[in-house]
Amino acid sequence: MAKYGKWVGLGLGWALGGPIGGILGLVFGSMYDGMQTGINEYTGPHPYGSPGRTATRPGDFAASLIVLSAAVMKADDKVLKSELDYVKDFFHRQFGQQLAQENILVLRELLKKDFDIREVAQQIKMYMDHPSRLQLLHYLFGISMADGHVHAKEVEIISRISNYMGISMADFNSIKAMFYKDINAAFQVLEITPDANNEEVKKAYRKMALKYHPDKVSHLGEEFQKAANEKFQNVQAAYEQIKKERGIN
Repeated sequence: MAKYGKWVGLGLGWALGGPIGGILGLVFGSMYDGMQTGINEYTGPHPYGSPGRTATRPGDFAASLIVLSAAVMKADDKVLKSELDYVKDFFHRQFGQQLAQENILVLRELLKKDFDIREVAQQIKMYMDHPSRLQLLHYLFGISMADGHVHAKEVEIISRISNYMGISMADFNSIKAMFYKDINAAFQVLEITPDANNEEVKKAYRKMALKYHPDKVSHLGEEFQKAANEKFQNVQAAYEQIKKERGIN
């Protein structure tokens, strides 16, 4: 329980129950044979199936992130060092070196196990607010691009996860366009088409800047706000690109 206590210290709430809690229970059971992790023996109110009763905490986000990371990394039937490094670097920046190392151990065990991503994503949909789910999606695309190569199977599974989490196709395409650039990427980031007039472009920018503002995930803590800022900067960059191309003041 001593090592798992660091996860609890992050503020785990609803992720202690339901599919995510069950998956992590199996993982910690494999890692620490015979150790009481606190997940399998969770006896408090079972959050899965009681929507709206508990708020998302940093630990809930971290637990969701690590489980979905494993799903994306396994999608193309090979796990690359660059992907592991991406996850480790993220957790190192957010929580420090020791917790990052422990998360990599958890991730390595998760990569050996099969689990139902629909159930996991539906638990996330039930309890996690929309801005936090968008941040999860942004992170998953980051993993898929960690080696600089786009793999169709990874994009496909991220699309499924996005759908299960209740994220609209417009939001999915907006975040995808931040990583997979094409001639219309800037417009996709702002969730508009190239035929939008200048006023529609400005309106779309204001809407997306509000949607992706780092303050939207302030309840997860300062660390996750820093990660969310990257997404916000992509919106600003897309707007500046369109302004430059069209000569908008």
